[in-house]
Amino acid sequence: MSGLRQSLDDYLTVRRSLGYKLEDAARVLRSFVGFADQAGAGSITSELAVRWATQPVNRSSIWLVHRLSIVRGFASYLQTTDAATEIPPAELLSAAGYRPAPPYLYSDADIAALMAAARQLPSPLRAVTFETLIGLLAVTGIRIGEAMRLDRDDVDCTAGLLRVRSSKFGRSREVLCHDSTIEALRAYSGQRDQLCPHPRSPSFFVTSRGSRLIHNTVYPTFHALVDQVGLHQESTSRRPRIHDLRHAFAVRTLLRWYHDGGDVQARLPLLSTYLGHINPASTYWYLSAVPELMALAAQRLELAAGAIR
Repeated sequence: MSGLRQSLDDYLTVRRSLGYKLEDAARVLRSFVGFADQAGAGSITSELAVRWATQPVNRSSIWLVHRLSIVRGFASYLQTTDAATEIPPAELLSAAGYRPAPPYLYSDADIAALMAAARQLPSPLRAVTFETLIGLLAVTGIRIGEAMRLDRDDVDCTAGLLRVRSSKFGRSREVLCHDSTIEALRAYSGQRDQLCPHPRSPSFFVTSRGSRLIHNTVYPTFHALVDQVGLHQESTSRRPRIHDLRHAFAVRTLLRWYHDGGDVQARLPLLSTYLGHINPASTYWYLSAVPELMALAAQRLELAAGAIR
């Protein structure tokens, strides 16, 4: 085993012990280490990282930034024990011309249209599953991975909550739901059990074969629904994503708090906890991602400054 390969195993072990899953990062870094081994490189250099990240050629800037950012994390770890390690400069990421696209903020009409389109899917079980899944993501803001990992025992209709287990960073939490959401989940349970009386999995949401949903089946179906409804993001060629339902939930919540005159600063930790963010700083991203929120925050700041004067 090469030195870089052993270092990669150590790096992944350390990061995973802190709660990071690193499934995609592990795959990307193993590709990089294999490339380094073929090149006879014993240490990471910026030139080596760029040469690997740009293969194959003519890939998108997102591809380049994603690969380089993962190697930067690995290189930062290695540099503490290997002085020959170079951390690819952050400027390389900017030079790639990539800027994160703003989230697509689904309106109530968008969500209703997606759910209506889901009801038309050929398989009755698939139709009711995607209709309920989209609705749940929109009204709770939970991550798609969290929704797919829900087991039947995690949906407590009596207490009116979801138990989200071992999510990002290995953390678990309880998510309170509105009565209407619980009723929709209860109705889905009845339809699911009728359409699939002998499931292969204890998961709450199931495929037409009774197994747990996975990303490779959820994403293509969701993208097809987005295209069918005709949703598009004017500022970018990227189609609206399923994760943007989470963004839209957070933004709608913050906007509602601003408009009702509440103390957003004091409430923000509550939203962070509900969303499963470890630090409220992660939730602040939504302020900078949406111009309307930035304007409202600035207006609050100006009012506060005026009161002080």
